[in-house]
Amino acid sequence: MSDEAEFHADRTQEFYLPAVVPAVPPQHGGAEVIEVAAFRGETKFEREVIEKIASAAARSVPGVVELGGDVARFFNSVLDKIGLDKVGDSTRGVWAKVDGTDVEITVILVISAGEVVADVTAAVRTVVIEAVERYGLHVSECTVKVDDIRLPEH
Repeated sequence: MSDEAEFHADRTQEFYLPAVVPAVPPQHGGAEVIEVAAFRGETKFEREVIEKIASAAARSVPGVVELGGDVARFFNSVLDKIGLDKVGDSTRGVWAKVDGTDVEITVILVISAGEVVADVTAAVRTVVIEAVERYGLHVSECTVKVDDIRLPEH
């Protein structure tokens, strides 16, 4: 292998594996900065996106009948009657606060009568955290509130 080919191989290795190849010390002190195009800018998650992810996850847990508090469920029943039953459903009952990649989530739900509340809320908390963290975010807190219990209809 010629010297030129080794030089190019080293440069390629340095480019793709910067942690393996020692960095060249800067001329005027300080740390060497390698600028990568993917880091020019920022990625932001809107609160509603996190709420949709958490809502879908919470609804998947057995024992969860509905999401949302009394007022939200009342308005949803009114919307049902006028044919707008899907308005706001995707985020109802979930509130998220986003700070960079840290997220705090509150889920308000209705469970089936006879369910063990601690089991249902633990399952909701687990699936919500796992679902949101799959997107590269960190859930610092997930609060689950049981607003009501759905009794069987006779």
